Amino acid sequence: MRITFKLFASLTDYLPPEVRPGNQMALEVAPTQSISQIIAPFRLPPDMVHLVLVNGRYIAPAARATTTLHEGDALAIWPPIAGG
Repeated sequence: MRITFKLFASLTDYLPPEVRPGNQMALEVAPTQSISQIIAPFRLPPDMVHLVLVNGRYIAPAARATTTLHEGDALAIWPPIAGG
């Protein structure tokens, strides 16, 4: 099935170069893959996977290993935000 995978801020560096300007890509995943399994091939540093949303709904860290997606879902990930 196909989902939209989005990475924001410094995490866009983990996307393939050709999709970095738009910060998102279409991704084929198995219906049984959890969020953790989907993002594993991108080798995101665990401490940088801070805010995870599926279709705008927050997914708590404890649920990421068991939450699966559906056709057409959007998975978006942000690193910790710092400011000052």
